[in-house]
Amino acid sequence: MPGFVLNVSSTVICAHGGQAKPTVPNPRVRVMGMPVVTQGPPYVIAGCANPPPPVNVGPCVVGNWVTAAVRVKVMGLPVLLQDSQAICVPTGTPLTVILAQPRVRGM
Repeated sequence: MPGFVLNVSSTVICAHGGQAKPTVPNPRVRVMGMPVVTQGPPYVIAGCANPPPPVNVGPCVVGNWVTAAVRVKVMGLPVLLQDSQAICVPTGTPLTVILAQPRVRGM
């Protein structure tokens, strides 16, 4: 499905409200002046409210992207879109894209 391309300024959170940020944005391609994000490197999550063991498995630490653009790639890696899906480690919950740039769409 087509969706807006994610860049460094996109807002992404885990299911427990933690802020997710890309570890390695791609500096070669920019959208609205900010580097785009590709599927390869994971997102790092800070501020997850999931309780630690023994109550639960602990806070979300990283988010690994499972789906991305099919047709748009940067340096051989698919770019992330607003409808891309990710799984958090160690909880197995999804990342949610709250806000993406509104100008460039990918597929």
